[in-house]
Amino acid sequence: MYQALYRKWRPKVFADVVGQSHITETLRRQVAEDRTSHAYLFTGTRGTGKTTCAKILAKAVNCEHPMDGDPCGVCPSCVGIESGSFLDVLELDAASNNGVDQVRALRDEAIYSPAHVKKRVYIVDEVHMLSTAAFNALLKILEEPPEHLMFILATTELHKVPATILSRCQRYSFKRITPEAIAERLNYVAEQENIELTADGAEMLARLADGALRDALSLLDQCAASGGLVDSAAVMEVLGLAGNLQTAQLLENILRRDAQAALLLLDRLYQSGKDVGAVLGELSVLVRDMLLRRTAPEGGAALLSGGYDSATLDRLGGEIPTGRLLYLATTLQKATADLYYSTNRRTDAELCLLRLCDESLSGDVTALVSRIQRLEAAVERGQVLAKGRAPGTEEPTRLTAKDAPPWEETPAPQPDALTQADMSRPEEPEEQVLSVPEQPKEPSATNTVVGSGWWRALAESCKGRLPPMYRVFLDMCTGVLEGDQLTLYAPDEITKGRLDNDRVKNVLLEEAATAAGTAVRLVFHIGPPPQASPQENLQNLLKFGSQFDNIEIK
Repeated sequence: MYQALYRKWRPKVFADVVGQSHITETLRRQVAEDRTSHAYLFTGTRGTGKTTCAKILAKAVNCEHPMDGDPCGVCPSCVGIESGSFLDVLELDAASNNGVDQVRALRDEAIYSPAHVKKRVYIVDEVHMLSTAAFNALLKILEEPPEHLMFILATTELHKVPATILSRCQRYSFKRITPEAIAERLNYVAEQENIELTADGAEMLARLADGALRDALSLLDQCAASGGLVDSAAVMEVLGLAGNLQTAQLLENILRRDAQAALLLLDRLYQSGKDVGAVLGELSVLVRDMLLRRTAPEGGAALLSGGYDSATLDRLGGEIPTGRLLYLATTLQKATADLYYSTNRRTDAELCLLRLCDESLSGDVTALVSRIQRLEAAVERGQVLAKGRAPGTEEPTRLTAKDAPPWEETPAPQPDALTQADMSRPEEPEEQVLSVPEQPKEPSATNTVVGSGWWRALAESCKGRLPPMYRVFLDMCTGVLEGDQLTLYAPDEITKGRLDNDRVKNVLLEEAATAAGTAVRLVFHIGPPPQASPQENLQNLLKFGSQFDNIEIK
């Protein structure tokens, strides 16, 4: 009958336990020196060796011929405990025997001497599942047990074990096994079982196991059952991780800022039944792996999710700045959390991809910084971008198109603005004369109305036509009238959202048109308004104050 690999290759001695030498060495010395305790508490995540060490310890304290703290494995005690025929060593599952009656029966039975071995050992797995009454029933015998009795408790949730139990046990914390140690053990088992396991396949299985050797052996068993070579491609195929390739392709489209390809791929995934929340979650995990690999290339391997090989992570994140990866991770995390409250999850997922792809929407300044760096390099080389002639020269400074940043390009000057020398010079199609465009002039005080006096008068005239719920938000804003445009400066999004409705806008437009003497349009802006001088405030108030003679401003 076939036996699973994790059962077949379960360690029989302390030396075979992988990645827990800080515990196994201590237990071996205690057994060799006959200084074992009456109660042990093993804690740690699944698959790290808690139950295995408990069984080895139970055999070691009862072994007739122990070898440097390890059980011999051949004496009647070791054979009987290994086969389970000796009832003096009993393994209990607290998840299904968590009542006070079961613990009382165990306590009453524990006082009797063992029949075949030196010590009666009770291994209680998942001890945190015991009820409060069961813990209380166990407490007294755990505090003062007979000489022939030993308790070994194991749990994955230490915080659920009462402090009264913790204080009566020697506690040993089992840590997650590193991917390197897991891969080494997998290669050894594969060699013994004649399984063709490649290095990249062992690496992927080790990362997918998430620190649990038992999980790694189970995954190897599953992949080996398919037959043939067990490499990274076979692991992804057998374990159903082929979707990770599509996730990597989607992130590649985002990194290239190819919004069209990203949206089309998201649509294909959606049509095939993939949840958009799961897609964003997988993207977030992939970006996290890239960040960890960038930040800790050597020691961070144990932190990776395991769904992507090293070549994929290096290919995707090779030229991407860390700042952009941080922005991608933050945006994806926020979008994934917001999907829970979304009324249209697909639309929100598409908007998230657009923000990640489009530089102007995403707020990612990576490309802008690159352009500024190119411009600074051009200035350092003496290629000054200026209109007209550079100081100390007799002809315009020229920049080649490859050196000039694309956002500074302007049309070439018209012939009437060129000098005679410039007009006589033959055309140079490989170069382009670039100049900095003129800055637009600031609007003058004659056509721009700023300041608080006239706006307060306008706001007071609007309050009489609006419900009280809008008045307080109107007081928090400031208006600027520039030509035929009234700009309303709101301090935050909440204020803008309360005032951005047809009822309020119609009243504001009517009152502003009355003040300006012409039709105006309304624009909302979040932030502080431009500052005006006291003279401009007085001039504007005198100019428009006649429109609000009947309004009393307090």
